[in-house]
Amino acid sequence: MRGAHPRVVLGLHRSRHERRLLTEALKLGVTSIDTSTNYLGFRSHTVLAREAGDLLPRFTVSTKVGYFPGPERVEHSLDPVLLYETVEHAARNLGREPDLVFLHNPEHSLRDAVDGGRVALAKACAALDDVTSKGLCGAWGVASWDPSPLVDLVDPTAPKPSVLMTRAGLLVGAKTLDAVEALAAAWDLDRSRMWGMSPFGGSTGDPVWDRIGPRVFLRDGDGFSRVQAVFRASYCLPRVGTVAVGTDDPAHLGELLDALAAEPDERTIHEYRALLRERLTGQPA
Repeated sequence: MRGAHPRVVLGLHRSRHERRLLTEALKLGVTSIDTSTNYLGFRSHTVLAREAGDLLPRFTVSTKVGYFPGPERVEHSLDPVLLYETVEHAARNLGREPDLVFLHNPEHSLRDAVDGGRVALAKACAALDDVTSKGLCGAWGVASWDPSPLVDLVDPTAPKPSVLMTRAGLLVGAKTLDAVEALAAAWDLDRSRMWGMSPFGGSTGDPVWDRIGPRVFLRDGDGFSRVQAVFRASYCLPRVGTVAVGTDDPAHLGELLDALAAEPDERTIHEYRALLRERLTGQPA
């Protein structure tokens, strides 16, 4: 990633939200954390404030809105009023305004016809733009696990997110990669405002990582572990400037930070993308 400095954000998706982890992250130089209103059983914000409220000013904090506790199960909504109120609650529960709020998986509520989906997405974006303009958060973005349905729903007259976060890494299919690039173009987002998540597809212990040689994606990759190679390659699939990664192990976090010194092999990445496109027909994203 010549001319850029890749960033790591500590994601709290599966985290126990322990103070020790946040303290060690700061020692390692990680000063950004990413959570969501629905993490830790909808208790992430209050637990963070209780366990590490004095540490939070030393971090930039991003969170997400879109999922809500329902009477029988977790529900998703793009209702503008509900989104606005949830950001207000997030700031109150955290004890500070979040630096960044993501619209969380908007595709979950956008399975209707294109026109209706376009209107719903535009209204949700307007709500987060409004809450940002009123100072309840520093900026807003979109976090999407499956961005493909969003491509045809972007209204060029609606407010644009300042950040897009999507899946990243060697397990992301060609359809998803193409959708990410289309959204980035529609919202005029450069690499510095693109975030990746789930770089290991859920776990560094997945058997797939023992069956491939990910060091091939690095220049002079012999000095790095397979885990480090997988992580470093994730910044190129798609091209992102930041990756959010979850762990409760500070040693693992340190290992990933060391991987940033590696230089991706752009030619190999390009060839891999070409192979993914060739296999796209009939393949899942």
